[in-house]
Amino acid sequence: MRICMIAEGCYPYVVGGVSSWIHSMIKSFPQYDFVILSIVANRSMRGKFVYELPENVKEVYEVYLDDVDWNEKHKKKDLHLDKEEYAALRSLMLNQRVDWDTLFRMFHQEQLSVNQVLMGPDFLGIATELYDKKYPEIVYSDFLWTLRSIYLPLFLCMESDIPKADVYHCIATGYAGILGSMAVSLYGGGLLLSEHGIYTREREEELIKAKWVKGVFKDIWIEQFRKMSLLVYQRADIVTALFEHARDLQIELGCPQGKTMITPNGVNTQKFAGIPGKKEEDKGMINVGAVLRIAPIKDVKTLIHAFGQAKQKVKNLKLWLMGPANEEQEYAAECHKLIDELGIEDIIFTGSIDVTQYLGRMDFLILTSISEGQPLTVLEGFAAHKPSITTDVGSCRELLYGGTGDAFGPAGILTHIMNTEEIADAIVTLAQSPDLVKEYGENGYRRVMAYYKIEYMQQKYGEIYGSLEEKYVKDKKEGEK
Repeated sequence: MRICMIAEGCYPYVVGGVSSWIHSMIKSFPQYDFVILSIVANRSMRGKFVYELPENVKEVYEVYLDDVDWNEKHKKKDLHLDKEEYAALRSLMLNQRVDWDTLFRMFHQEQLSVNQVLMGPDFLGIATELYDKKYPEIVYSDFLWTLRSIYLPLFLCMESDIPKADVYHCIATGYAGILGSMAVSLYGGGLLLSEHGIYTREREEELIKAKWVKGVFKDIWIEQFRKMSLLVYQRADIVTALFEHARDLQIELGCPQGKTMITPNGVNTQKFAGIPGKKEEDKGMINVGAVLRIAPIKDVKTLIHAFGQAKQKVKNLKLWLMGPANEEQEYAAECHKLIDELGIEDIIFTGSIDVTQYLGRMDFLILTSISEGQPLTVLEGFAAHKPSITTDVGSCRELLYGGTGDAFGPAGILTHIMNTEEIADAIVTLAQSPDLVKEYGENGYRRVMAYYKIEYMQQKYGEIYGSLEEKYVKDKKEGEK
């Protein structure tokens, strides 16, 4: 079976998190051939892989959200959509029972130019109709250029070359969901969606906080992401979520309940058996470990502030920031500057590491993210008998305190997002309570062994892939006989 894995902004260009999950999944199923369809910002990312691709990855396709219409000069100068194409474009822009199939066929015509659509009379006429109906109070020129900026990346996606496969596995809704839905519409095959975070809600949160978009324009962008997500929810054969609350959000956003299932993350617990413990240089120090990318979504600045406050009470604290700092270089520089300005000592930036060489040295772990799904770093910490302090995001509450029927007890301390005082107090509490650290660490270990071993995840996805293979590969072969 040939599986096309479709991801946005991660594998194989970024380490950790979802990328680690994808890499693990591909290696877990060597019997299948995989094709990677990766959505990245622009051509500056081309071929810059940070993973050594497994042998069963046969091809990598790239889609650029910020690009130019390279073939525009070969297209017809005057573009006029036919009646069906115009109706489909109108259904999309007015969000009225969107005719996605016609749009997919339309953008795969050789004579179609994305720029000509956006600058053409049909787009202008529909935009004016939408403006008159819903947004007459705002400046028309601002509205029109906002629409063009919204639809440019979507249309570039729909114009992209996509590989043929038996099953398309989207690792988010959004643009990944668009490509998966388009592939199935054009070529047939199965469609599987696995959400680690709820893409639509994450984009909503970003837009609400964003300074580059204001007022009603936020609502226009949010509506766009909602309609994109609804498409893949409707078209997918199976939709997975990491935990129950995420599944509830998918249903709330329009996913039919009968398609949904819970598939928790899994970690290779054997990988953390017998890992090295503390070194001589760690003697007398309490090591706090944060396995993360140095990026705004991880809120490293709040972590730095909280650690600084905690260190005023517990002098022998040492913070290890373990992960790459080259993806958000400006933010990383701001973190270094903040440490210098606050005069905080004993903060180590390790860069990319092999976590098995470091986790054994830590007393406990910490994660101050403003958004997460089901963080692998917490599960890996549990596999190494290390408790965690985390913010109350994603499934962290369930990981630390257990879900329904879980009686293992607390495996760390949960705090509110961006609450420096709470996070500092949690650090101090664990730093001053070695017996509690040990108890929480053992609780976490028992929890990961009971619910989050990689073997459980492999079994679940083996069943999912098997059902899709039965439906779309074996049935197809039977039909060809």
